[in-house]
Amino acid sequence: MSVQEEKRLEELWRRYKKANDSQAREKLIEQYIPLVKYVAGRLAMNLPSSVDVGDLESFGFFGLLDALEKYDAERNIKFETYATTRIRGAIIDGLRSLDWVPRSTRAKARLVESQIYELTNDLGRTPTNEEIATALGLTLDDYFALLSELKGANLFSLDDAAAGEQGGEDLKVLDLVVDQGLLPDQRVIEKESVAELAAAIEQLSEREQLVLALYYHEDLTLKEIGHVLQVSESRVSQIHTKAIMTLRSKLS
Repeated sequence: MSVQEEKRLEELWRRYKKANDSQAREKLIEQYIPLVKYVAGRLAMNLPSSVDVGDLESFGFFGLLDALEKYDAERNIKFETYATTRIRGAIIDGLRSLDWVPRSTRAKARLVESQIYELTNDLGRTPTNEEIATALGLTLDDYFALLSELKGANLFSLDDAAAGEQGGEDLKVLDLVVDQGLLPDQRVIEKESVAELAAAIEQLSEREQLVLALYYHEDLTLKEIGHVLQVSESRVSQIHTKAIMTLRSKLS
């Protein structure tokens, strides 16, 4: 982006945030519409062909509007980074409202996640694919076939919303740290992904590991985790966000 373009955007942001200039807002929307198309297109590559890209873009547009309203430049976060999270979250929320993932598929996804966590805790290390398959009563080929079947279900595995900067969209740990819009296609369902994630989690601090375990495995709320750790809810959110960002950097 040229210096002149950067100055033009800065002026548009100033007019919109300081004076609530509607024309500046429209210009900003025009500027970032391609980002909506990009995020929607990347997500579409990992979803069934029955899901219309136009629908994803429509959902994403509302995420862009939300990002424009809530963005705070003083936090020194690039708008594109902030907006991508909001756009993706809005698309995921939209997909959930369509309820196109069968309940049986969601149940299978939860079973696999639960088994991996249990094996990791019991063994004290990352379980192998063979061990996971055996625990599920499947052959290794059937296990990999199940992972492929669950490709879309990876977006819908938790009832509770993710914390931190995720804007309330429903995500699981793998969605947060392995961003499908920024990393190689179908990374989430590659057979190495779970092992890579578990290994990366082991490198976190004990407190960060505990927060992730309590939130994603034990289904505790941030407030409840705060009581356990004897810290504020906002502090738990900070620990969670730092852990997720650390994992994302290790898996990028």
